[in-house]
Amino acid sequence: MSAPMSTDAERNPDWPGTVHVPADELARRQGVEPVTSLDDLARPDLIESDEELDRFLADLYASRREGLA
Repeated sequence: MSAPMSTDAERNPDWPGTVHVPADELARRQGVEPVTSLDDLARPDLIESDEELDRFLADLYASRREGLA
């Protein structure tokens, strides 16, 4: 038994056995709404301390420098 496909889905030649579904169709299926304000993305509790932020930034900068030497 095969999974149902939408009429605008098409086979993906780069990944045999998978079906390509356009992003706007996926958003429609999942009920995703467009971001209307950057405040919608704000997560003030994401980083809990200055020390955690410093560790994150140090790791980020180190990962960006990898392979440059």
